[in-house]
Amino acid sequence: MTQIVPLLYLTCLGLLLWQAFRVMGRGFSAAQKSVQPPANVHPELLDANGQITEEELLTVRFEAEPSADGSDDHAS
Repeated sequence: MTQIVPLLYLTCLGLLLWQAFRVMGRGFSAAQKSVQPPANVHPELLDANGQITEEELLTVRFEAEPSADGSDDHAS
């Protein structure tokens, strides 16, 4: 009885390792075959033909407002 416990342990360990390598192998091969999806483009950037517009775009930058005592919110 004392000799069968280590044998069962090693058998289970071997089966679990074999299963783990098999699953990881499938994951690695699937990752190599995967194709990256195209970049998402906001609909506002497309013209009537569905192409990215060449127009100049309006950009807006928001800056922090100074506090009432005149100091900045950012530590220098």
